[in-house]
Parts: sequence; structure tokens; C-alpha cells
Amino acid sequence: MDWAQIWRIVSVPDNVPITLIAILVPFYTWYGLRQAVATDRLIDKLQADPALAKTGHRKILPFLPEWSREVPVWPYLLKIEFLAAIIVTLILMIWSITLNAPLEEPANPNFTMNPSKAPWYFVGLQEMLVYFDPWFAGVVLPSLIVVGLMVFPYVDTNPLGLGYYTIKQRVIPLFSFGFGFFLWLLLIFIGTFVRGPGWMWFWPGQPWDHTRVIYEVNRNLPDVLGIHNLWLGGILGVLAIAIFYAGAGWGIHKWLTKPGLNRTLYERTSLLQYATFQFFAITVLAGLPAKMILRLVFRVHYVLITPWFNI
Repeated sequence: MDWAQIWRIVSVPDNVPITLIAILVPFYTWYGLRQAVATDRLIDKLQADPALAKTGHRKILPFLPEWSREVPVWPYLLKIEFLAAIIVTLILMIWSITLNAPLEEPANPNFTMNPSKAPWYFVGLQEMLVYFDPWFAGVVLPSLIVVGLMVFPYVDTNPLGLGYYTIKQRVIPLFSFGFGFFLWLLLIFIGTFVRGPGWMWFWPGQPWDHTRVIYEVNRNLPDVLGIHNLWLGGILGVLAIAIFYAGAGWGIHKWLTKPGLNRTLYERTSLLQYATFQFFAITVLAGLPAKMILRLVFRVHYVLITPWFNI
């Protein structure tokens, strides 16, 4: 393993935020889930012994004088926020002094960097260009992600788990958002640490060979099945996408109606809310990983081929 190559990638000023994300996100994910598990245990204790809320509260939460629905803003909230603001300000000051901004000379039309990568917050979109048409990867999918985040609060009708950490009461939102969030981080990590010259796949530590030539055959789904007629290929693509939506929708439905989950949430969700959730879950949370697997493992580029767009 070429550790010098890894260090050259990690030490680039524009890649430092991604390196910090790789460290901080797992830590705070573990920390939040740890707090959620503690809250769920407390809820289980109170449900098993309701009298504990009156007689045993000092053993469970000794810092509260009594059980109450309200906690004073000072010092429990403002003190933490004040310290966090000071710490973040110091980190940004040290960061701005020690690391130069990733700015280079003016663009030269006669020279293109190889690899030429977008800033870290856009490199995930650049990686999606490998799997979809530019209009779909750069416009449709990002728009669906933003709209989905805006719509989700209106789809989620669960009144529990608001204002405190919990897993059991928020399994579906926690898994849905967490899966999508880590999927987006995966695209950023691949585009930053794995993609090298020519946007070719280089495993971490593998030297970047600018003269490397790969002989990978990327075929479309109609080509794999020996279909060369444009209309037959389009019909095949539509059928493949319809089968995928039906299979993924059935799998998500079985998961949502599992006995272990809160089935009352599914029962009081309207048809419009349920259909909206299924659409975004299948298109983004299931469709993007499926397309990545098709391209990276089975070398299938496009499923649906049309004169106007490809998917």
C-alpha cells in the first residue's frame, strides 16, 4: 500500500473537511445512538413500572428536582450552546490560519487537470455522473433529494420521539434519513479517495498511474440481452424499471408492516402520504444503490435507452 499516495490525497486542503467527516460522523452517530438506547431503556422502565416516575426519578435523572415536562433553558441548553460556539470559533480560526484556501492559478483552456474534481460538497454529484445521464444526475436526483427532505415532515405523522433521542419510536425516519445520509457520504468518499486520473477506480493506497488503460466493457441492458431494436429496447427498459419499482415497493411495504415496528403508524398514514414515501424511498434510497451495483459489478450502464434521455 502506498501510504504516500494516501497522504497526498488526505492532506489536500480541499479534502480536509472530508477527512474530518470520516472521523466525526461515525463518532457522533455512535454517540447519538448511545443516547437513544439509554432513552429507550428509560421508557421501558417507566412503562414496566409507572410508579417509578414518582418514587425513583432521583435515581434515574438526579439532576432534575422533580419530573417535569419543562427543563430550564439555563444552564442545560445555553451553557452547552455557548461552549460549542466558542470551540467551533477557535477551530475555524486555527483552520483558516494553518490551511491555505484551495485556490490555484486562473483557468488555462490549454490545460485540464487530471483528475479534475469538483469541490468536496459537489464531488458526490460528479460521482453520480458515472451512473446516470448528466440531466438526471445533476438536476433530477438532487431536486428529488431536496424535495424529499421538504416533504418528509408532512409524510411522517408519528407524534413520538420529538425533542429527545430514541430509536424504537423513530425507527422508520431514523433508518430512512440515516441510509440516505451515509449513501451521500459514500459518493463523496468514492469521488475523493477512490477516483483517480481519468476518473478511473483506484483503491486507497493504489498508485495513480496516468498511463493506465482499462478494458472494461460497459453495456446497456438491451445489449446484454441481445436486443438492438430501439423500440424493443425501450419497452424492455420500461418493464425492468416497473419490475424494480414493484419489487422494491413490496419489500419496503413488508418492512413497514413488520410486527416489530409500530404498525399503528402505517395504519393512520393516508394513501397519499404512503405513496409519497414509497416513491422517494424507491427512487432515491433504493434506485441509486441499485444503479451503482449494476454499473460497478455487472458493468451495465443504462437500463432505459430513449432518443431523449437515458436512465
